[in-house]
Amino acid sequence: MIFGFLRKNLETKAVAVAFIMSWRENEDGDGADAALARLAGFRRGLYWCLGMRRDALFETCDALACKQERVLMLAELCLEPECRRGHGAVYDALNSGEVRIGRLRRALSALPLPRWDDGRIRLAADVSNWLRPDAESSPERLFCHVYARGKGNAQLIPGWPYSFVVALEPGRTSWTLPLDAVRLGPEDDATEAAAAQLRDVVARIIAAGRWKPGDPDILIVLDAGYDLTRLAWLLAGLPLEITGRLRSDRVMYFPAPPRAPGANGRPARHGHKLDLSEPQTWPDPAVTTHTDTTRYGAADAMAWARLHQQLARRAAWEHHQGGLPIIEGTLIRLSVDHLPGQRGAEPLWLWSSKAGATEDEVNRAWQAFLRRFDIEHTFRFMKQQLGWTRPKLRDPAAADRWTWLIIACYAQLYLARPLAADIRMPWQQPCPPGRLTPARVRRGFRSIRQSLPVPASAPKPSRPGPGRPAGSKNRRPATRHDVGKTVKREEPTKKTRRQAG
Repeated sequence: MIFGFLRKNLETKAVAVAFIMSWRENEDGDGADAALARLAGFRRGLYWCLGMRRDALFETCDALACKQERVLMLAELCLEPECRRGHGAVYDALNSGEVRIGRLRRALSALPLPRWDDGRIRLAADVSNWLRPDAESSPERLFCHVYARGKGNAQLIPGWPYSFVVALEPGRTSWTLPLDAVRLGPEDDATEAAAAQLRDVVARIIAAGRWKPGDPDILIVLDAGYDLTRLAWLLAGLPLEITGRLRSDRVMYFPAPPRAPGANGRPARHGHKLDLSEPQTWPDPAVTTHTDTTRYGAADAMAWARLHQQLARRAAWEHHQGGLPIIEGTLIRLSVDHLPGQRGAEPLWLWSSKAGATEDEVNRAWQAFLRRFDIEHTFRFMKQQLGWTRPKLRDPAAADRWTWLIIACYAQLYLARPLAADIRMPWQQPCPPGRLTPARVRRGFRSIRQSLPVPASAPKPSRPGPGRPAGSKNRRPATRHDVGKTVKREEPTKKTRRQAG
């Protein structure tokens, strides 16, 4: 019996390897057959990315992709025909199952990444919060910054922040390809965690053969809230170009002028100051561009080359060994006529790690940044349609498993775009070929699944346990956990006069 089980397991793995090899051979092909083989190979690989409770996890992911309405609770997934197990098995799979995240990350990086006209890969990184304000027994919660309606109504609500990295597509689209997700813990530094995540993503892309020496650098776009200077320092040596948004009250500096002959004293480290909020400090830009767009009207960009930020020995640079570095880049001021639905628009300030930028590089930087907002469509689809933040899970490890199931479901919808039919409501307009939204692809995924392999085995009959007797009290209540950072400074950064004496 044992030898028969091992032989069946080896045969199944051999079939999976053959399927994945055929998928990799035809991955760059066109047509429905190549898309179906690519999707089937990813599903085979996804099944072996799951450990314990892999059958229940796989069927939960299928029910998530085939459900026609919004996911409001986990128990609803067991009512779908793709999930042959009860709601108890779904919760048990998330609480006690296993998702081999390393394998799943490599499988996602091996997918064909969207490339732009210049052959460059563009990535976007951002943080989305899973709010858990009432989960006092859930550990590792942080205070998440949430924007409320109305100016100045931002709030700090306990929850689990997740950092996502996605691949962007050219053109106006609501699709992205999620490549990684990391939950930020109480002991994590946001900038160092983002740098480590981006470094690992780029390493997996290179290992999968999606980037080769001689290809243009990978462009990474970020929104405000990231320490761009420190990220550029931590990611130095990688084929990356970082572009992000700056606050309008920042101060940048030009390179120090040449030292005059015979001058005494310490040489200057910083040159002319450029205050983003004071136009009188702006010298003539090195590059100016004008572009007519269909969505934003006229877009005018001004760029200054080789600007850097003045660093201080505090916060992230407090324990830096040696002198503080000077990290130069290109400062870009972008102004557009209007935003969608609005008459006017405030100018955007961008900083690129490309120190000397030409007109083409300046246009590429701000145009890639405007495509960064596609990740917001992905977050909204995951939360509103797939129900990413709906389950009331206590363990953060279970939240990680559910997050990766959401990513795996979205990746299958991404691969099923060439196969999906335009199934629309009577009041919806027809969608042009190749322009189906994630919601419409999900609406037709059930019919696509009929031609795909289902490696999950049928459930075995079981009988639920007796549970706690009725009327008895819980004598072991769950532990309550505090919210916020747990890293404390060893000593104060500033000493008072009494401490100095």
